Amino acid sequence: MAYQKVVIAGMDTSRLTVLSEAEKMALLREIRDTGSEAAREKLILGNLRLVLSVIQRFTGRGEDIDDLFQIGVIGLMKAIGNFDLTKDVRFSTYCVPMIAGELRRHLRDHHAVRVSRSLRDLAYKAMQAKERLTTENGREPTAEQIAQEIGAAREDVILALESMAEPVSLYEPIYSDSGDPLYLIDQISDPAGTDSSWMSELALKDALRSLSDREKNILRRRFWDGKTQVEVAEEIGISQAQVSRLEKGAIAKIKEQL
Repeated sequence: MAYQKVVIAGMDTSRLTVLSEAEKMALLREIRDTGSEAAREKLILGNLRLVLSVIQRFTGRGEDIDDLFQIGVIGLMKAIGNFDLTKDVRFSTYCVPMIAGELRRHLRDHHAVRVSRSLRDLAYKAMQAKERLTTENGREPTAEQIAQEIGAAREDVILALESMAEPVSLYEPIYSDSGDPLYLIDQISDPAGTDSSWMSELALKDALRSLSDREKNILRRRFWDGKTQVEVAEEIGISQAQVSRLEKGAIAKIKEQL
């Protein structure tokens, strides 16, 4: 298998070595019998590609790849320390769930939104069941199948898994056109928008007088009527990018007046 050059934690992953199972076992025996730090370091370096393969499952959650890699290495070191040479099992077979478990604990305990312990434990069981069923069946299981596997209600499984998802910022860019990004907040309407909106509450009559009729129209539709930028663009016959620029310019003028 060919590996492209990827630098993680200051390390060129294309240059990582891979040990045979016999070499791993020999190093594990040396560590057990002599406590050799050189053998331990060689065993760690020879399994870093295994760590890389495991952390691929945990990317896309807003976590820094270097942090995930370092957490994965901690799992690898724990596997080295706990491996039982008397058992008839391959080191990599034992190592993978140890690394994945360390990553799951990190994500569970350092989640941006505090979640109850019971919900986190259920999510942990559901994620384990999901991986197990995916491996067995060759496809991702449904929420119903995961619920049956762990003996929980389908609704509870969905809630638990969603609780572990990374929160998304309202200012997350979701589209960019000619350097003018569209943010998530731009696509959220306010159905409760009325005369008690923020413009009325802040008494911006004087500042609003400095705006053009088009700018006033856009702000009224956006913040009083609760329209999205796309909806406003369709109603007044211009592009969403133009609406975004006019809206930002109008708000900047109001800030200057205030």
